[in-house]
Amino acid sequence: MPVIALAVLSLTQLSGCLSFSPTRGDNVQASIDEAAKPPCSKSQRSPTSLAESPKPRHSNPPPSADPDLWNRLRANYALSDSAIDHPRIQHEIERLQHSPSAFNVLISRAEPFLYHIVNEVERRGLPGELALLPAVESGFRPYAQSRSGAAGLWQFMPATGAMLGLQQDWWYDGRRDVLAATDAALDYLERLNKRLDGDWLHAIAAYNAGGGTLRRAVRKAEQAGGSTEFWDLDLPRETDHYVPRLLALAEVVADPGRYGLALPSLHDRPYFASVPSGGQLDLKIAADLAEVPLEDLLALNPGFNRWSTRPQGPHRLLVPVERADTFGSALAQLPDKQRLRWQHHVVSKGENLGGIARRYDVSVKAIQQANGLNGHLIRAGKPLMIPMSDSVVLAATSPRLGIPRSRVRYQVRKGDSLYRIARKFHVKIADLQRWNSVGRYLKPGQHLTVFVDPTRQTL
Repeated sequence: MPVIALAVLSLTQLSGCLSFSPTRGDNVQASIDEAAKPPCSKSQRSPTSLAESPKPRHSNPPPSADPDLWNRLRANYALSDSAIDHPRIQHEIERLQHSPSAFNVLISRAEPFLYHIVNEVERRGLPGELALLPAVESGFRPYAQSRSGAAGLWQFMPATGAMLGLQQDWWYDGRRDVLAATDAALDYLERLNKRLDGDWLHAIAAYNAGGGTLRRAVRKAEQAGGSTEFWDLDLPRETDHYVPRLLALAEVVADPGRYGLALPSLHDRPYFASVPSGGQLDLKIAADLAEVPLEDLLALNPGFNRWSTRPQGPHRLLVPVERADTFGSALAQLPDKQRLRWQHHVVSKGENLGGIARRYDVSVKAIQQANGLNGHLIRAGKPLMIPMSDSVVLAATSPRLGIPRSRVRYQVRKGDSLYRIARKFHVKIADLQRWNSVGRYLKPGQHLTVFVDPTRQTL
């Protein structure tokens, strides 16, 4: 994760499942890393930079007989070729091979976001491997939050996010906004690369450990008359693993069959579309208008902390691309007074905010924000607006933040039933039916959307 927090890709055993998630902060070591073998010794290999390994920059994807997103991603690789046989990269590849099912979960989580990220990386002419960096940072979990406070796909600390212009307040956290955070992350990587003389491995390491840490390691190596290549720098243990993990994942994506792994086919087309919301909008109402499960809408719009979009914007919502026209048309016909769900309440003598909040099953903070209250003082006879969607999402204050449900695409196998799949993922049959609009019977090969609790995965 950038600057302050040192993100680690935790390859943790969960009943045979390998999970990619940020599990440590500045001074916390992931348990799996404590148990792992010491990192391989430094070698005298050369770094890979765009200056040494020129790569064509395409403003548009090259034509392909098979319009698959993986092919476009691989076509823009620029980092891996000269270092792929490094022992530390091989070690990380072996960890990926150890649990194919967890690798599949990771790739499934990437699907909603990868097209957009690949597009942005390609548009800027950056190494294609950078599109996979959220796998190392957050396991492609948009709500991921580390113990040290880094948040989102790209795991920005609050100060770093603010430095890069990401708005953070009670309503909204730009660090989790897929569009805003991706722009900020790529801006930051470009800035680091420029400051570090075009060495991309140095820039990626600095994204994890901080530019100051990287420069101190380079100066120390220079003063000792040693090599300043990434593989030979004296960096934090987390950073020693961080860059090889990205390169290992890129290599597996380049040739999954070689390593006994498989990638699902990803069509080279958008997964979501950005639709103007025209002002503040209740997220439950938005999901109904778009005719998508609320969980799907929240997964694509994790930047909103509350039950509605931020009053001051951004006034847009991401929706599955096939629902964009439906949402836009329905929203255009929605009367302004129906954009938010409210209950009018007149304060009675003896009432307080806590009691009113419990009555309507909302938070005190929500009532304060909705009515411009700076404290808890209310007067009898005063009318209050009660936001009835307060319980939809309270990401910023939820004690479970960092382990929200993750969207997984599951392909039905022969012999599967709703009962077996629900038991496998620890979800309710009714939820499976609601998420997928299915009845009692399934067909082999059918794809289902499942929102899983990462702490209970048994893949």
